[in-house]
Amino acid sequence: MSEVYRSYATHLHEVYHGRVYRIGVDGQFSCPNRNMDGSGGCAFCDGTGTIAAYQKPQDRLIEISHIGIEERISKIKMQIEQGKRFLKRRYRADMYSLYFQAYTNTYDTLEHLKMLYDLVLEEGPFVELIVSTRPDCITDEIIALLKRYQHSVQKVWVELGLQSGSDKTLARIGRGHDVFSYISAADSLHLAGIGVCTHVILGLPGEDRKDFAQTAAMVNRAGSEAVKIHNLHICQGTRLQDWYEMGEVGTASLRRHVEQSIWFLRRLNPSVVIERMVCETPEYRLVAPRAFPDKHQFLQQLKSTMEVRGWVQGDLV
Repeated sequence: MSEVYRSYATHLHEVYHGRVYRIGVDGQFSCPNRNMDGSGGCAFCDGTGTIAAYQKPQDRLIEISHIGIEERISKIKMQIEQGKRFLKRRYRADMYSLYFQAYTNTYDTLEHLKMLYDLVLEEGPFVELIVSTRPDCITDEIIALLKRYQHSVQKVWVELGLQSGSDKTLARIGRGHDVFSYISAADSLHLAGIGVCTHVILGLPGEDRKDFAQTAAMVNRAGSEAVKIHNLHICQGTRLQDWYEMGEVGTASLRRHVEQSIWFLRRLNPSVVIERMVCETPEYRLVAPRAFPDKHQFLQQLKSTMEVRGWVQGDLV
C-alpha cells in the first residue's frame, strides 16, 4: 500500500537518491522574543533552545552579546565535526545537510550572518542549508543573503515557527508575531526560490479541532513545502508549567495525538512533506507528558489507523 502521508525519508530519497542526514548546530543565536535576562519569550520556551541530541547543550555560552563572531564560528565548526563523526559511526552517512537549529538563526547583523554562513559552509559539502527562524526575523536583505547560497548547496530551506494559525492563540502563548507575518515571510521566501518548512504545535491552550483545521489552512495558503508537527509538551521553568500545575493546561495521550494529527493531515495539501510528528524533548527538561511512547510506536499507530479507515493526507482538502 502507498504511503498514507508524504514522509520526509521518501522525499529525500526521491530528490537525492539516498539518505541525507542533518547536522544540527547551535550558532549561539538569541531570540528577539526574550528579555536580556533570559525571561519572557513564548509560553512553551524554557530558554535552552533546541539542539541535536549528539551535541552538548551545556557548551552553550549564555552571554550571547559578549561572544565574538570568530568564537561562534569556531564552535559551530567543532559541532559539525562532532556531528559527522556521530552520523558516520551510527548510520554510515555520506550526505549531509547543515541545519542551524537552536534559537532564531537570522537574528543578528547582516555582516555577522554573512561571515558565519560563508565560513561554516566551507566545512561541507552539504546538499542543503536549513535555517530555523521566526517569521518576524525575515527581511529582504536576509532573503537576498540566503539566496546566494543556492550556488553552494542544492537547496536552501527556511524553517518558520508558526505554531498556530490562530492570532488569538499566538497572543495567548506570547509568540510576538501574527499569522500575517508568517504568510508574508513565506511568500517572500518563495519568490526567491527558497523552500519553507513550517513548525506547528497541536494541543496548544484553548485550541480544538477547528483551530487545527485553521492552522492546516494557513500552511496550505503559504504554500509551505514541508511541516513539522509537535505534540504539546511542557518544559520546566515555563509559563506552560505554571498553567499545567494550576490545572489549566493538559497534554495529549498517544491516542489523542494520533487522532489530532490525522485530523490535521487530512486537511493538509498532499504534496506537503511531513518532517516530524512528535516532540522528543529530553526527559530532564520535561514536565509532561512523561509516559508518551517513542515516535516509532506513535507512527505505527497513526499509519495503521489511517490505513484501516482508508484515509490519506489531503483527502479533505
